[in-house]
Amino acid sequence: MNYFADNYDVAIIGAGHAGIEAALVSAKLGCKSVIFTVSADWIGNMPCNPSIGGTAKGHLVRELDALGGEMGKAADATTLQSRMLNRGKGPAVHSLRAQIDRRAYSGYMKHAVELQKNLDVKQAEVTEIEKDGDNWKIITRLGATYICRAVILATGTFLGGKIFVGEVNYSSGPDGQFPADLLSDSLKKLGVPLRRFKTGTPARVARDSINFELTEEQPGDQKTVPFSFSTEENPKNTVMCHIAYTNDETKKVILENLHRSPLYAGEIEGVGPRYCPSIEDKMVRFADKQRHQLFIEPCGADTEEMYLQGMSSSLPEEVQIKFYRTIKGLENVKIIRNAYAIEYDCIDPINLQPTLELKDFAGLYGAGQFNGSSGYEEAAVQGFMAGVNAAHKIKGLEPLVLSRASSYIGTLIDDLVTKGCSDPYRMMTSRSEYRLLLRQDNADERLMPIGRELGLIDDNAWQSFCDRVALKEKEIERLRTTTLPPSDEINEMLVSRGTAPLNTGCKLDDLLRRPQLDYECLAPFDKGRPALPESVAEKVEIEIKYDGYIRRQQSQVDEMLRLEKQRIPENIDYDVVYGLRLEAKEKLNRVRPTNIGQASRISGVSPADVSVLIIHLEKKRQEKAND
Repeated sequence: MNYFADNYDVAIIGAGHAGIEAALVSAKLGCKSVIFTVSADWIGNMPCNPSIGGTAKGHLVRELDALGGEMGKAADATTLQSRMLNRGKGPAVHSLRAQIDRRAYSGYMKHAVELQKNLDVKQAEVTEIEKDGDNWKIITRLGATYICRAVILATGTFLGGKIFVGEVNYSSGPDGQFPADLLSDSLKKLGVPLRRFKTGTPARVARDSINFELTEEQPGDQKTVPFSFSTEENPKNTVMCHIAYTNDETKKVILENLHRSPLYAGEIEGVGPRYCPSIEDKMVRFADKQRHQLFIEPCGADTEEMYLQGMSSSLPEEVQIKFYRTIKGLENVKIIRNAYAIEYDCIDPINLQPTLELKDFAGLYGAGQFNGSSGYEEAAVQGFMAGVNAAHKIKGLEPLVLSRASSYIGTLIDDLVTKGCSDPYRMMTSRSEYRLLLRQDNADERLMPIGRELGLIDDNAWQSFCDRVALKEKEIERLRTTTLPPSDEINEMLVSRGTAPLNTGCKLDDLLRRPQLDYECLAPFDKGRPALPESVAEKVEIEIKYDGYIRRQQSQVDEMLRLEKQRIPENIDYDVVYGLRLEAKEKLNRVRPTNIGQASRISGVSPADVSVLIIHLEKKRQEKAND
């Protein structure tokens, strides 16, 4: 027997990384909110690798923090080891990654949602959602009914979750939790178009069963950098990670048992992640590769579980034991939790608006793996954006849609809703055509003003941001106007670095543009240099060194923004647009782009189609003006 429980503005189903950010921001924006989880002990769980960041993912965390999200703060508070990736490359691809204490992170996030005003935490399995006039009705397994104005689906891999280990498969969420089978059935009944995706995770093994002397050490950085702009003390490295390698024997064991993999036996119907394949998939797809890396990383400070990154598998348990033990250092390894694949329901994101609201279901939003993406960071930023837009819709405010030129967040969402995805979407720096502008070091300058406008950046954080910007601009101006005279000392340094000596005075910014020089090496000769925070000095150097490239990319952005301003009416009938190719009509009718810029990025819509569309819209505008 169902009973009425409560009314809410926003209900969030799922308390993973997407759900947490959605719930926190909707509550902060003044909406009475509730977050449902199947287990209050697993809020913010990390069912795969307990790490935050990585290539492009670190950018997402920095951007989320600049907007007012929580993930960066939580990661800094629970870091075990921190490394900046890609330091040998240009600043556009520098990406922060941290190994995280899994249980400490979950505890941090659990407490964060518990402390948040306007937010209730409910341990309950949501089994049904129904449209109730302009509202939504949420029903739990125990019969409680909640009336909500907006619902955010942040279901992760729980929706119709199914675990595969060799010939064994069963309904389950990650880590042996309950799946959301009834909710999946309810969404299908509602008419939400679902499909199946798949992901996997490697075994967790006992630390004392590893011979670390036979592996390579992978230390953290000597100087660490925080994710959050508000973190005052940089995280400390307290653990060592290690690297090991597969070999011919590993490959032999896997290939001999390939027929027992549910992936190759045809048992799994879901599409797996292209950029994070299982070890058996690697052995088949990269048959000529002599060996594959695996990273041995701790799951926490107070556990002996070690995570074998790069070795996910769905092979039978006894086969897993056999192939893991072929690896040098793991000859006597003991498995605590076996590897598995998990299949789950999600939506084709083409069915979403740029606000992450479902096109055919007003007030229903998607975030994270429900939207076809993979990764904690991708999930968190989508949850934040869905939470903001749900709250803004309820309050009658303008939606928040970030452009591709503003952020990786904007790129991620635009890719999903414009191009869709045929496998779990993973953010990479190569997905952005403006990555020199979208560096992680300047995420605050790009997005913190938006966070401030939303009311999510407090006075102290805002003043600190303004001070950093003022210091940077003042130092750039000083470098542009200060001349360094030639001297034996400066010329000796220049020649030693392979660059020409000075015959006459030279502006400091011109010297800094030389590829052989950096901001630090000029310090002994720059007597008027002020003491600057490292983050500010980094920005100064990047903006001077890459000034020409940055200005060139900005001109590309300006052209893109011009196209973004050309809005497309919601009621346009593409079938009557003369000159559009049939494929373009089909794609445009399916995606329903909001502007010309978005239309130009749809696969199957050519530049000629875009020109035809622009002419059509201009003709309609003139006709309307003449009426």
